Amino acid sequence: MKSALIVDDHPVVRAAVKIVLRQEGFQRVYEASSGNEVMPLVREHQPDVLVLDISLPKLDGLEVLARLQDSGERCRVVVFSSHEAMFFQDRCIRAGAAAYVAKSNDLEHLHKAIHAITAGYTYFAQLSTSVSLSALQRSEKQRIDGLSNRELSIFRYLAMGISNKQIAETLHLSHKTVSTYKTRLIEKLDVKSAVHLRDFALRNCLI
Repeated sequence: MKSALIVDDHPVVRAAVKIVLRQEGFQRVYEASSGNEVMPLVREHQPDVLVLDISLPKLDGLEVLARLQDSGERCRVVVFSSHEAMFFQDRCIRAGAAAYVAKSNDLEHLHKAIHAITAGYTYFAQLSTSVSLSALQRSEKQRIDGLSNRELSIFRYLAMGISNKQIAETLHLSHKTVSTYKTRLIEKLDVKSAVHLRDFALRNCLI
Protein backbone atom coordinates (compact mmCIF):
# COMPACT_ATOMS: atom_id res chain seq x y z
CA MET A 1 0.00 0.00 0.00
CA LYS A 2 1.66 3.22 -1.18
CA SER A 3 1.98 6.03 1.35
CA ALA A 4 2.98 9.68 1.17
CA LEU A 5 3.64 12.65 3.42
CA ILE A 6 2.71 16.20 2.35
CA VAL A 7 4.59 19.04 4.05
CA ASP A 8 3.19 22.51 3.34
CA ASP A 9 1.95 25.27 5.62
CA HIS A 10 -1.04 26.10 3.38
CA PRO A 11 -4.09 23.81 3.90
CA VAL A 12 -5.42 24.52 0.40
CA VAL A 13 -2.13 23.39 -1.16
CA ARG A 14 -2.09 20.24 0.97
CA ALA A 15 -5.67 19.48 -0.12
CA ALA A 16 -4.76 19.86 -3.82
CA VAL A 17 -1.63 17.70 -3.44
CA LYS A 18 -3.66 15.06 -1.59
CA ILE A 19 -6.06 14.81 -4.54
CA VAL A 20 -3.12 14.33 -6.90
CA LEU A 21 -1.63 11.63 -4.68
CA ARG A 22 -4.97 9.79 -4.40
CA GLN A 23 -5.26 9.86 -8.18
CA GLU A 24 -1.76 8.39 -8.38
CA GLY A 25 -2.79 5.47 -6.18
CA PHE A 26 -1.59 6.54 -2.73
CA GLN A 27 -3.98 5.11 -0.15
CA ARG A 28 -2.26 6.46 2.97
CA VAL A 29 -1.54 10.19 2.92
CA TYR A 30 -0.19 12.03 5.96
CA GLU A 31 0.17 15.79 6.39
CA ALA A 32 2.42 18.25 8.19
CA SER A 33 2.48 22.04 8.22
CA SER A 34 6.00 22.72 9.49
CA GLY A 35 9.49 21.41 8.83
CA ASN A 36 10.18 20.22 12.37
CA GLU A 37 7.33 17.69 12.10
CA VAL A 38 8.90 15.84 9.17
CA MET A 39 11.50 13.53 10.71
CA PRO A 40 9.22 12.12 13.46
CA LEU A 41 6.48 11.46 10.86
CA VAL A 42 8.91 9.89 8.40
CA ARG A 43 10.21 7.56 11.11
CA GLU A 44 6.70 6.68 12.25
CA HIS A 45 5.02 6.13 8.89
CA GLN A 46 7.92 5.34 6.51
CA PRO A 47 6.25 7.09 3.53
CA ASP A 48 7.27 6.10 0.02
CA VAL A 49 7.03 9.71 -1.18
CA LEU A 50 7.48 13.06 0.52
CA VAL A 51 6.01 16.17 -1.16
CA LEU A 52 7.96 19.02 0.40
CA ASP A 53 7.72 22.80 0.25
CA ILE A 54 10.86 24.91 0.74
CA SER A 55 9.34 27.82 2.67
CA LEU A 56 8.13 26.26 5.89
CA PRO A 57 7.68 27.41 9.49
CA LYS A 58 10.17 26.20 12.12
CA LEU A 59 12.53 24.46 9.69
CA ASP A 60 12.83 25.14 5.95
CA GLY A 61 12.81 22.53 3.19
CA LEU A 62 16.56 22.63 2.57
CA GLU A 63 17.22 21.83 6.22
CA VAL A 64 14.64 19.04 6.07
CA LEU A 65 16.41 17.55 3.02
CA ALA A 66 19.74 17.70 4.85
CA ARG A 67 18.32 15.90 7.88
CA LEU A 68 16.71 13.26 5.67
CA GLN A 69 20.05 12.62 3.98
CA ASP A 70 21.85 12.37 7.31
CA SER A 71 19.23 10.01 8.73
CA GLY A 72 19.53 7.47 5.93
CA GLU A 73 15.73 7.21 5.68
CA ARG A 74 14.60 5.96 2.28
CA CYS A 75 12.01 8.37 1.00
CA ARG A 76 11.64 9.79 -2.50
CA VAL A 77 11.23 13.56 -2.27
CA VAL A 78 9.28 15.81 -4.63
CA VAL A 79 10.01 19.46 -3.88
CA PHE A 80 6.83 21.42 -4.63
CA SER A 81 7.67 25.07 -4.19
CA SER A 82 6.61 28.60 -5.02
CA HIS A 83 10.28 29.32 -5.75
CA GLU A 84 11.26 28.99 -9.39
CA ALA A 85 13.56 26.09 -10.29
CA MET A 86 16.31 28.46 -11.47
CA PHE A 87 17.08 29.44 -7.87
CA PHE A 88 16.61 26.19 -5.95
CA GLN A 89 16.49 23.12 -8.19
CA ASP A 90 20.24 22.42 -8.29
CA ARG A 91 20.48 22.68 -4.51
CA CYS A 92 17.59 20.27 -4.07
CA ILE A 93 19.17 17.80 -6.49
CA ARG A 94 22.43 17.89 -4.51
CA ALA A 95 20.45 17.45 -1.29
CA GLY A 96 18.85 14.26 -2.59
CA ALA A 97 15.47 15.34 -4.01
CA ALA A 98 14.11 13.17 -6.82
CA ALA A 99 11.90 15.86 -8.40
CA TYR A 100 11.29 19.60 -8.41
CA VAL A 101 7.99 21.20 -9.43
CA ALA A 102 7.24 24.93 -9.22
CA LYS A 103 3.78 25.78 -7.90
CA SER A 104 3.40 28.21 -10.80
CA ASN A 105 3.12 25.18 -13.09
CA ASP A 106 -0.09 23.31 -13.86
CA LEU A 107 -0.83 20.46 -11.42
CA GLU A 108 -0.26 18.07 -14.31
CA HIS A 109 3.48 18.60 -13.68
CA LEU A 110 3.04 17.34 -10.13
CA HIS A 111 1.19 14.29 -11.47
CA LYS A 112 4.08 13.60 -13.86
CA ALA A 113 6.69 14.08 -11.13
CA ILE A 114 4.99 11.67 -8.73
CA HIS A 115 4.42 9.14 -11.50
CA ALA A 116 8.09 9.40 -12.54
CA ILE A 117 9.63 8.98 -9.10
CA THR A 118 7.38 6.05 -8.15
CA ALA A 119 8.63 4.36 -11.32
CA GLY A 120 12.23 4.95 -10.23
CA TYR A 121 12.97 8.02 -12.34
CA THR A 122 13.60 11.69 -11.56
CA TYR A 123 11.68 14.75 -12.71
CA PHE A 124 13.37 18.12 -13.07
CA ALA A 125 12.83 21.23 -15.16
CA GLN A 126 15.10 21.89 -18.09
CA LEU A 127 16.77 25.14 -17.14
CA SER A 128 17.63 27.42 -20.02
CA THR A 129 21.11 28.88 -19.94
CA SER A 130 19.86 31.84 -21.94
CA VAL A 131 17.45 33.14 -19.31
CA SER A 132 17.27 36.90 -19.64
CA LEU A 133 18.84 38.22 -16.46
CA SER A 134 20.18 41.70 -15.97
CA ALA A 135 23.87 42.13 -15.12
CA LEU A 136 22.86 42.86 -11.51
CA GLN A 137 20.70 39.73 -11.32
CA ARG A 138 23.48 37.57 -12.80
CA SER A 139 25.99 38.97 -10.32
CA GLU A 140 23.65 38.45 -7.37
CA LYS A 141 22.68 34.94 -8.49
CA GLN A 142 26.36 34.00 -8.63
CA ARG A 143 26.77 35.19 -5.04
CA ILE A 144 23.70 33.20 -3.97
CA ASP A 145 24.99 30.11 -5.77
CA GLY A 146 28.20 30.47 -3.76
CA LEU A 147 26.34 30.02 -0.46
CA SER A 148 26.09 26.66 1.25
CA ASN A 149 22.59 25.33 1.94
CA ARG A 150 22.99 26.21 5.63
CA GLU A 151 24.08 29.75 4.72
CA LEU A 152 21.13 30.11 2.35
CA SER A 153 18.69 28.88 5.01
CA ILE A 154 20.03 31.35 7.58
CA PHE A 155 20.01 34.12 4.97
CA ARG A 156 16.32 33.47 4.27
CA TYR A 157 15.46 33.37 7.99
CA LEU A 158 17.26 36.69 8.54
CA ALA A 159 15.56 38.23 5.50
CA MET A 160 12.19 37.20 6.91
CA GLY A 161 12.97 39.08 10.11
CA ILE A 162 13.53 36.05 12.33
CA SER A 163 15.82 36.80 15.28
CA ASN A 164 19.26 35.26 15.85
CA LYS A 165 17.92 33.56 18.96
CA GLN A 166 15.00 31.94 17.11
CA ILE A 167 17.29 30.81 14.27
CA ALA A 168 19.72 29.32 16.78
CA GLU A 169 16.92 27.39 18.51
CA THR A 170 15.46 26.16 15.20
CA LEU A 171 18.77 24.92 13.79
CA HIS A 172 20.24 23.77 17.13
CA LEU A 173 23.10 26.24 16.88
CA SER A 174 24.59 28.66 19.38
CA HIS A 175 23.65 32.34 19.24
CA LYS A 176 27.33 33.11 18.54
CA THR A 177 27.39 30.75 15.54
CA VAL A 178 24.35 32.44 14.02
CA SER A 179 25.99 35.83 14.52
CA THR A 180 29.07 34.51 12.71
CA TYR A 181 26.88 33.32 9.83
CA LYS A 182 25.22 36.74 9.65
CA THR A 183 28.60 38.51 9.40
CA ARG A 184 29.75 36.02 6.76
CA LEU A 185 26.55 36.52 4.73
CA ILE A 186 26.94 40.30 4.73
CA GLU A 187 30.46 39.81 3.34
CA LYS A 188 29.61 37.08 0.82
CA LEU A 189 26.55 38.86 -0.54
CA ASP A 190 28.38 42.20 -0.53
CA VAL A 191 25.63 44.16 1.20
CA LYS A 192 26.18 47.12 3.50
CA SER A 193 24.45 45.66 6.54
CA ALA A 194 21.94 43.07 7.75
CA VAL A 195 19.17 45.57 6.99
CA HIS A 196 19.84 45.12 3.27
CA LEU A 197 19.51 41.32 3.35
CA ARG A 198 15.72 41.50 3.00
CA ASP A 199 15.90 43.67 -0.14
CA PHE A 200 18.49 41.32 -1.63
CA ALA A 201 16.28 38.29 -0.89
CA LEU A 202 13.17 39.93 -2.35
CA ARG A 203 14.98 40.95 -5.54
CA ASN A 204 16.02 37.35 -6.06
CA CYS A 205 12.70 35.67 -5.19
CA LEU A 206 14.12 33.95 -2.12
CA ILE A 207 11.32 34.91 0.26
